[in-house]
Amino acid sequence: MHRIIAATLAASVCASSAQAQTSPPATAQDGLTLEQALELAGANAPGIGAADAGVRAAEAQRRSAGLRPNPSVNVEVENIVGTGAYSGIRGAETTVGMSLPLELGGKRSARIAVADTQTARARLAVTVARADLRLRVIQAYNAAAAAERRVLVAGDQRRIADEGLRAANVRVRAGRASPLEEQRAEVARINADTALAQAERAVTLARGNLARLVGRDPSALDLGWFDRVMADVGPRLAASPEGTLALAMAEAEVATANAQVRLARSQRIPDLTLSAGARRLEATNDIAAVFGVSLPIPLFNNGRAGIDVARAQKDQAEALRRVALLDVQQAIADAETDLANAEANARTATGPALAAAQEAARIARIGYREGKFGQLDLLEAERTLAQTRAVAIDALAAYHDAQARLERLTARAPLDTEVQP
Repeated sequence: MHRIIAATLAASVCASSAQAQTSPPATAQDGLTLEQALELAGANAPGIGAADAGVRAAEAQRRSAGLRPNPSVNVEVENIVGTGAYSGIRGAETTVGMSLPLELGGKRSARIAVADTQTARARLAVTVARADLRLRVIQAYNAAAAAERRVLVAGDQRRIADEGLRAANVRVRAGRASPLEEQRAEVARINADTALAQAERAVTLARGNLARLVGRDPSALDLGWFDRVMADVGPRLAASPEGTLALAMAEAEVATANAQVRLARSQRIPDLTLSAGARRLEATNDIAAVFGVSLPIPLFNNGRAGIDVARAQKDQAEALRRVALLDVQQAIADAETDLANAEANARTATGPALAAAQEAARIARIGYREGKFGQLDLLEAERTLAQTRAVAIDALAAYHDAQARLERLTARAPLDTEVQP
């Protein structure tokens, strides 16, 4: 009778594990898919709002750069509060006029060019913010889905450990095994309880991080997305950094620096100020016209220092662009290698390796039930299966993370943000 009960329990262990390994992946039909998470995060992201405000500020600065200087109204009163005939205001001569600065050297167009580059850079910053947010959401969703998978695996291992403990109790009571087997099974159950508690805390943290990005607590995640690995389409062509967001910001800085050099050169040309007015002569009560022209003399500040500053900043921007190009090339190469390795690991861990571990565990359970294998063999097979499943989850998480990072690095800059350096 005891042997029948032990065989029944061992068979239930095998059936429970097989069900856990072959059950279809959970979906997010009533929960939160990745695309929904991206849409919700885009509507609630403060970083994108800040970037949009930067665009509005740059556009307002562009309008301000195109404005001409304001005219001035001048009022002068001469020959007052003097001596003799000029005491008091009896000999006052009043002049009322207007002066108008005339910008020379293309200052206005140079200011507009600087503002245009800054506006393009602000628009590019919006695209960068959206790309960064997309990466953050994918990584958070990936982490939450991986944590969900680990909880499922930990729960399965907990049930297997409980059933294994019951089977060991029956074997010990039937006299077919020593009490040491029962103690080993108890240790395995305690370890499974600890692993399940850790997995539950990890999934709570991961879901909380995702909820803060999307603005609501996801009820369920699309674990089918997590389990999918892109079909192998052969060798990939190396991505070029040209035209990517990662390099576009550095190019925008170069374009702005070039415009600043042009503006500094234009400011070396002095501006004219034309004035015209009417003067009233107190002695005869006559009115006479007054015209004037003023031109600054670049004696102490001829604008050369400003040009030197702008040129140095241009050289700095061009050097930083070269640095950015090298960094982007290296980052893309690293991401492509990481993606290729992660894809291979994911295919292996979720395919042949997992199948071999499942088969080894199945054989160990049958052998343990029939008395051909010892408990240590069964525990080792179950531990290997648990580790293989954990490795499979880690490989899938690494695959999705590498894919998201490569997508971010190779994201193209929109055409409306391109500026000529």
